[in-house]
Amino acid sequence: MKATVRWMVLVAILLAFGLPNRAVAQEGTIPVGTVITMQNWQQYQQFMPHGMQELAKGTYFWKLPPDFQLVVGPTHHYAPPVTFQQYTEKYSGLVKIGDGPGGKHLLTGYVAGWPFPNPTEPMKGWKILVNLWYGYTPKILCTPHAHLYFQDRYHNSTSEAFIEVYQKLDHIGDAGFPITDPASNGVQYSEYLQITQPEQARYTAQLTLYYDDFAKDEDLFLFVPALRRSLRLSSAARCSPIIGSDYSQDEAKPTLFNCTPSRFDATYLGSPPLLGMTVSDPVNYGNINNFYPQVLMPTPAVGKWEVRPTYELDVRRIPSQQSGYCYSKKILWIDSEIYSTLWEDLYDVTGKLWKTAYVEPIATEVNGEGIQGSSGHLYSVMYDIQGDHLSMYNSSDPPVKTNQDCANYDGENYMNTSRYATVSALSEIMR
Repeated sequence: MKATVRWMVLVAILLAFGLPNRAVAQEGTIPVGTVITMQNWQQYQQFMPHGMQELAKGTYFWKLPPDFQLVVGPTHHYAPPVTFQQYTEKYSGLVKIGDGPGGKHLLTGYVAGWPFPNPTEPMKGWKILVNLWYGYTPKILCTPHAHLYFQDRYHNSTSEAFIEVYQKLDHIGDAGFPITDPASNGVQYSEYLQITQPEQARYTAQLTLYYDDFAKDEDLFLFVPALRRSLRLSSAARCSPIIGSDYSQDEAKPTLFNCTPSRFDATYLGSPPLLGMTVSDPVNYGNINNFYPQVLMPTPAVGKWEVRPTYELDVRRIPSQQSGYCYSKKILWIDSEIYSTLWEDLYDVTGKLWKTAYVEPIATEVNGEGIQGSSGHLYSVMYDIQGDHLSMYNSSDPPVKTNQDCANYDGENYMNTSRYATVSALSEIMR
């Protein structure tokens, strides 16, 4: 009897303290309603990327506050648009990987949809990276109300407002649009940014063009108001900050990967489940007061987190492209359902952690395509842990618009390709 009682007590102790954590690890999920705090976060660290664990440990200047709470909700699932799926089925079999100059990886035969719907070895990591690059996003994202918030080690805060117009000009996967925009002229994707506040930086603008030919590097053009003309920057300027923020040119995209994939190798590291957020009201995530002020991580008022399926990649410049590049490697955790980066760790040339960033892609209605997990609506923070500085991007202030809704946003037609996707348009800014 005494042995039986001791066994029952042991089982009770295991149930109370040991088995729940072990069950979480085995099932790859976290029970809905779980509240993760600074007292119990280590029980769930397998669902956190390295950078998030460092924020919880308090290793660096940026750290989670003592009252931090993260509430876990149900996992949501999102399918890409029907047209995008049809293109995947029709064209993915044509895609081939080839070798290019300087060891670049080239893609041939790609038309639209997922290039690699079921990425496998060989080169599984690079196939996932290409899927991230060509993954579904609306044909066009636009807003004249984009904002960046900055905070330094003294918690001084400043901000910038700017016009943002990102658009696909080829390999388009939305219904009602041709696969190739007639005005593409060999450009696959364009990014237009123009500062509107503060006044001393007003009219500063930049245009980045990415080409359909993977052998060709991206082009970056900067309009300087004082000179009243635009300058073409070197392709080595990919490490320069994007409009004064902690994001570099190579992170200035909702996926945090803003680079022509041919310039990189990618190693697949695994598929860990990861905490992320896809459901939130714009009123809630658009209110900066709903974020912990010292670190700008969301409070429970923003929404519930969920366990997302991911791919973990180690991404590095190919040897011929590494000279002068600012990062020795990037570790990306990519949502494997919607192909949106959820977290990224960036390492300097000595191999030390330099910056870490999270992105929460908020599922939203896309004009003509229904609710999409990769809709262009998001909030994100980039932490410079060596410089004790951070930058936050938030798409809700008022919100980003998509596709046909960009034809008339506050009276402006952001679908005008000649105005927002050509170099000649930069000369029109101050006219």
